[in-house]
Amino acid sequence: MVYILLAPGFEEAEALTPADLLRRADIETALVSLQGDTVTGSHGITVAADLSLDSVDLSRAEMVVLPGGGMGVKNLGAEPAVETLVKEAMDRELWVAAICAAPTLLGRWGHLIGKEAVCYPGMEGQLAGAQAKPDVACGVVTDGRIITGRAAGSAFDFGLALVEALKGKGAAEQVRNAIRY
Repeated sequence: MVYILLAPGFEEAEALTPADLLRRADIETALVSLQGDTVTGSHGITVAADLSLDSVDLSRAEMVVLPGGGMGVKNLGAEPAVETLVKEAMDRELWVAAICAAPTLLGRWGHLIGKEAVCYPGMEGQLAGAQAKPDVACGVVTDGRIITGRAAGSAFDFGLALVEALKGKGAAEQVRNAIRY
């Protein structure tokens, strides 16, 4: 199971594109709301969540994903249960992925020390302890069990990296070919 955490103000492309690609690869994926049945993104698109944060079961999880969006990341970072969930996912050696401004949360919480990572341009100073890689062509970096993405324009590459991490390069190529990307 992949849990994609949605906080009010999340960047829609960074959450929904990876969710779509993961589901195309037959990877069980849940959109998780911090509160309520729906969450409105940064561009006014309201999404129905599959479940709430308190329903996340890491014993079933393979990955936790944090989408970006300035206000969405601020709201994710303000919820102590999100930090606790990510720490537990890291302790269990699950995959953790974050895109755009969200990798700064991983930095703040101490999960990027010595790791290569990418984030929204200009925020690299907030990747505490990381080796920022702003020049990565596709905008995605995988280091160990952490995947980071640059921005909304990297959403397809980011989503395909998530598929590859969980099901291998062949599955990611199948999805890439099916969508003609």
